[in-house]
Amino acid sequence: MIREEGRAEARAGWGFVTPALLLIGVFFAIPVVSAFVLSFTDFDIYSIGDLGSTRFIGLKNYRDLAAMPLFWTALKNTVYFVVVGGPLSAAVSLAAAMAVNSKLTRFKPFFRSAFFAPWVTTLVAVALVWRYIYHPQYGLLNALLGLVGIGPIDWLGNPHTAMPSIIILSVWKNFGYNMLVFLAGLQSIPEELYEAASLDGAGGWHRFRHITLPMLGPTFVFVGVVTMIASFQIFSEPYVMTQGGPLKSTTTLVLLMYEQGFRWWRLGLSASIAVVLFLLTLAGTLLLRLRRSETR
Repeated sequence: MIREEGRAEARAGWGFVTPALLLIGVFFAIPVVSAFVLSFTDFDIYSIGDLGSTRFIGLKNYRDLAAMPLFWTALKNTVYFVVVGGPLSAAVSLAAAMAVNSKLTRFKPFFRSAFFAPWVTTLVAVALVWRYIYHPQYGLLNALLGLVGIGPIDWLGNPHTAMPSIIILSVWKNFGYNMLVFLAGLQSIPEELYEAASLDGAGGWHRFRHITLPMLGPTFVFVGVVTMIASFQIFSEPYVMTQGGPLKSTTTLVLLMYEQGFRWWRLGLSASIAVVLFLLTLAGTLLLRLRRSETR
């Protein structure tokens, strides 16, 4: 009798999860496997009309990538964005979360909504605003710098300032989501710990260092992994703001993958870039988890 009930529960469980598994298989597993297979072929625009013209070329696409200077430029730009933009986004998110969670902050729902608003705002609208801010002649940023005697800067037209400008834009647009995650982590910390530390004479910095940061360890891992994955996949900001310029200084791996696949129709080469990006993201995720396990 018990076995029959267990089998009935198992069948009911499989009945509930099967639709989700089918969707995951159709929209995730199959595309991933297809991209991996395509990376070993010369699939291009002609192959769309005649699959018989597709040839298996082994590792040629990967060898072509290794010999392509633009690929290394895009890889350097992507890593630069991940290393600089990721930690900066996490730091800004944590600062905003602590400010909103502070007992001294009034109108907390308003500030939560205001900080979260950029994340749900369409990038086209954001780009229009930030193009005005970065405008070399009429931009708000250069106007403010002019008040302190600093001359105008071509933020998006200078190869040395284009990527930092996009990083600032990306941090401003995306920190709201991580702020809510940090806010949830902060509110889960028992208030008794801070009260006990205050009674022992611990100041604000010591409470932050020895209570807040350790207690937010799992939250940091989640935010770090999510932010790193999103940073490796950076595409919309450079595509809308600079089209990968100037001098390819903002060309990222995803932007290069898009250009190879949908501008030049080298879909096999584009798929190989996707595989490389997947391996980089996987390596970064494993590294973050390893560092977290070492600090426990």
